[in-house]
Amino acid sequence: MRDQVQQVVELLRPSIVGDNGDISLRAVDESTGVVTIELTSSCDSCPSSTATLKAGIERIIKDRVSGVTSVEQVFLAPPEAETPVSL
Repeated sequence: MRDQVQQVVELLRPSIVGDNGDISLRAVDESTGVVTIELTSSCDSCPSSTATLKAGIERIIKDRVSGVTSVEQVFLAPPEAETPVSL
């Protein structure tokens, strides 16, 4: 299943990159059918990314890969900035 999902992600990538973003497959849980992806570059802060994920990416992956039940986005926490300690 993971290979099939990866092929679909690669198929979608040019469209996402065309909007100054990128997409990466992070995980596929074959027991639940949940696919986890990461949207980066312009997509990580875009207010439309949720709509893109559910109405576009999820729909296409579910149509093309049997057994996928949902596609979720992983949000990686930004690195903590070092700050001076004040006394």
